[in-house]
Amino acid sequence: MERSPVFILGGTQTDFARNVGREGLTLIDLLREATAAALASAQMTSADIDTAHVGNFLGEVYSGQGHLGGLLIEATPELAGISVSRHEAACASGSMAILAATAELDARRAETALVVGVELMRAHGGFAAQQALGAAAWVPQETEGVEYPWPHLFSLLADEYARRYGLDHVHLGELGRKAFANATRNPLAQTRDWNVADGNFSDDDDLNPIVAGRLRRYDCSQVTDGASAIVLATASAAERWATSRGVSIDDVARIDGWGHRTARMTMAGKIADHRDDEYVLPHVRATILDAFERAGIADLAQIDAIETHDCFTISEYAAIDHFGLTKPGESWRAIEDGTVQLGGTMPINPGGGLTGGGHPVGATGVRMMWDAAQQVTDRAGDCQVDGARRVATLNIGGNATTVASFVVAAL
Repeated sequence: MERSPVFILGGTQTDFARNVGREGLTLIDLLREATAAALASAQMTSADIDTAHVGNFLGEVYSGQGHLGGLLIEATPELAGISVSRHEAACASGSMAILAATAELDARRAETALVVGVELMRAHGGFAAQQALGAAAWVPQETEGVEYPWPHLFSLLADEYARRYGLDHVHLGELGRKAFANATRNPLAQTRDWNVADGNFSDDDDLNPIVAGRLRRYDCSQVTDGASAIVLATASAAERWATSRGVSIDDVARIDGWGHRTARMTMAGKIADHRDDEYVLPHVRATILDAFERAGIADLAQIDAIETHDCFTISEYAAIDHFGLTKPGESWRAIEDGTVQLGGTMPINPGGGLTGGGHPVGATGVRMMWDAAQQVTDRAGDCQVDGARRVATLNIGGNATTVASFVVAAL
């Protein structure tokens, strides 16, 4: 079906290094801060917004707070009276909020939309926070008796790569090294000031202890407080917005294509169902190709950079071949030859991704979209990929149960 692009007029990300609870702040404060900053970025006011969508995973658990659509109105009373919905799909919650907003704009039910992704996690402490995240798996089938549910489940993915193709932790360690190095360039990254030595990315059990199975401490993303927000508009509304501000619409970031697929809950089930397929997770590959097709892209050669979901280094390792950067099982080639580095031919996560940048679960999909928008409009600062005009994203929820991909571009 023919559709017009949705434009990204502005956005924001809070500082992911903050411990919001220690500041005496709560979920509503993050919503208020992100909303105000996104509107200011777009040079708009609350009166310019027709609808809003909130992405959040575990507000009820981490903050004792559900019904976040209403909470957004409490945070910004000037939005009262518009339609607001909350969306949950584990780590892909932010992308689901974006998809819902773009669907409203495509249907002409609204001309402008605010999307806010938010998660407040650090008050629980690292161990309790990651235990709570087990709710994104199938409980108790995948979580009972498992101390670290998500490292355990993604280690199963690493096991499958090892079984099919062989897997050397050296390559996972290099992805971790890249994430932390890129984060030092990002003024909002959680780990930007961390002192991490080369040995922390090795298979040294003291410097980089095993968390679960094949995954070690520095293979894992962080427990993070944070929010990200973007302002979206239809093509006609974006044209009026650009004209009134003396801006060329060609210089405004837009969402050209999207993909969204859902698989069964269990990682073991996904792997078992597709043991003979070309790709370990074929629905992930299909989601990416859906986004490319809707964007009118023939292949990865038309993409300049990638923002992908590296909740663990193995998830980025899998993204490399599922994007088509290498043949299936040969992701190590793009790591060894520097392709995925910031100065390489296909930089991945130039701002540090989830591992280096931080992973406030409900905010991650929105943060990816905003980072992509900044890349294609040459506003990414020290994380800028030279000449980037088209960026692909991949956001996964749970153990790649919910998958979303977007293509973000500017002329």
